[in-house]
Amino acid sequence: MQTHIIGRTAFPSALTAARRARELEALAEGPEIDVLVIGGGITGVGIALDAASRGLRTVLVERHDLAHGTSRFSSKLVHGGLRYLATGQFGIAHESASERHVLMTRTAPHLTRPLAQIVPLYEPGGASRGAYIGLGYGLGDGLRRVVGTPGTLLHGPSAVGRAETLRLVPAVRAGALRGAVRGWDGQLIDDARLVVAVARTAAGYGASVLTRVEAVSASGDGAQLRDAVTGHILAVRARAVVSATGVWAGELAPDVRLRPSRGTHLVVETHRLGGADASLAVPVAGSSSRFVFTLPAMHGRTYIGLTDVPADGPVPEVALATDAEIDTLLDTVNTVLAEPLRRDDVVATFAGLRPLLDAVRDDDTSDLSRRHAVIESASGLLNVVGGKLTTYRRMAEDAVDEVIRRDPGFPARSSRTRTVPLVGAWPRNRLGEIAAPARFVRRYGAEATFARGLPDGPAAARGVTAQELQWGIAVEGALSIDDLLDRRTRLGLVEADRTASTDAAAAAFARAGVEPLDAG
Repeated sequence: MQTHIIGRTAFPSALTAARRARELEALAEGPEIDVLVIGGGITGVGIALDAASRGLRTVLVERHDLAHGTSRFSSKLVHGGLRYLATGQFGIAHESASERHVLMTRTAPHLTRPLAQIVPLYEPGGASRGAYIGLGYGLGDGLRRVVGTPGTLLHGPSAVGRAETLRLVPAVRAGALRGAVRGWDGQLIDDARLVVAVARTAAGYGASVLTRVEAVSASGDGAQLRDAVTGHILAVRARAVVSATGVWAGELAPDVRLRPSRGTHLVVETHRLGGADASLAVPVAGSSSRFVFTLPAMHGRTYIGLTDVPADGPVPEVALATDAEIDTLLDTVNTVLAEPLRRDDVVATFAGLRPLLDAVRDDDTSDLSRRHAVIESASGLLNVVGGKLTTYRRMAEDAVDEVIRRDPGFPARSSRTRTVPLVGAWPRNRLGEIAAPARFVRRYGAEATFARGLPDGPAAARGVTAQELQWGIAVEGALSIDDLLDRRTRLGLVEADRTASTDAAAAAFARAGVEPLDAG
C-alpha cells in the first residue's frame, strides 16, 4: 500500500456548531446552489462527497444527526458479495467485492480490518457441509482475486482442525466437533464512524453539512427547509435535489415504493463467547445461504445478527427488535454453543430498516435484490433507493452521474471517489507509526495524535476518554449528548453505559464552551 492514500482537502473538514450556524445563514442569503442532498446517512454523505469533489456547490441537510437512521444499525461488515453469488446475483457480488477493496485498501484502511469467519462443522454430515461451504467461500475468494484485493489482506478460505476451531471460537461445544471452515471478510470499526468520516471529507471539499435541518418539502429544483434548532423556515433553490432518505423516501416522494426489511442484532458481553475476536457463523435452519453471525465490536461487546423480515406498516423513527427475532437469533446461535446464551445475557438490541426496492411480492425479504436505483419522482426529485452500506460509494457515483446527465450546464467531470481518502486515512501497514494508543488509532487513524492531545477531563464508561468525547464536539459535529453517546461513541447502545457516561458527556460540552441541544 502506498502513501498516496493520504489526502488533503482545500477546506477545513471539522464540523462544529459554529460552522453549522455560519453555513446555514449563508444558505439562506445565498444564490442558487448546484446540488441539495437530503439525508445524512451513508448514502447521503456519499453523494455529498462525490458531488463536492467534482467541484459542484453542494449542501446536505439531515433532520436529525449524521447516521441517525439505518446507517448506524448495520452488522458493521464490509461485504465481499458471497451471499449474492449464492443467489445468482453476480453483478451485485462483483460490485460488493470491488467496493470492499476500495474501502479496505484506499479510502478507509484505518476504519476497516480483516475478519475471520468460522463455520463449525459437526458430525454427522460435517464433511459434506464443509465441502459445500468451502466451495462458496472459494467462489468468494475468486471475486477477491478478480478485483485485486491482496491475499495478504484477506486470506483465502481454509479448513481448520478441531483444536484450532476451539482456540478461535472457544465458546462452541466440543462434542462431535469435526473442525471448521474459515473464510474472511471486511469489518468496520463502526458504521456511524464511517458516516461521520465521509461527511467530514465532503466538508473538506467545500460541502455544507447541516444537521438538525429538515426538508419540509422538496422538488427537482429546490426545497423548503426548517431549522430544527430555531424553527426558522428557508427556501433553497438548487439545480438538482437528491433524496437519500432511505425508508423515509415516501415522505418527500409518495410515488417511490419501497418494501422495508428489518435487520435485528443482539448485544452480549464478548466474554460470554470466550473472548473470541473472530466471527462465528452459524447456518440458519432451512436456508442454503443465510447465517447468523457473532461480530466482535467496540467496548468489549459482541453483536449477534441478523434477522431479515418484512417491516410492514408505518415507518418508525427508530426500529425495535421483536421478541420473536430475539428468540430466533438466540436459538440459532445456541445450536453450536457449549453454554447457551439466555435472555438475560442480552444487554441490548438494535434494529435497522433496509430500503429494499418493491420489485417483487414475496414473504421472504432476504431474497429481494439489494440493487440500488436512481428514480426520478413526478416532481423532478431524484431518489436514491435500495443498495447497502458496502456499496455506498458506487450508489453516490451513479446518483451524481445522473445529476450531471440531466443538466448539460454542469461540467462533465467523472467521479473521483475511488481514490479520495477519507479523513484520517493512513496506509494499513504504517498504522503502527502513529504515536497514539491503539484504540485512538483504530477510531481516528492519522488524526489520532490530535484527538489524544485534547485536554483531559472526566472519562465515560468502557474506557472512552474525555478526549474522545471532546473530539466528537470540536471536530465531528455532535450537537447534543445523544449525538455523542449514540453515534460518536456508541455508548448509548447499552442503557447502563449511557447512564454512567452522561455527566462526562455534559462536561465535554462545558469544556468546549458549547451548550448541548438536549441540556436540561
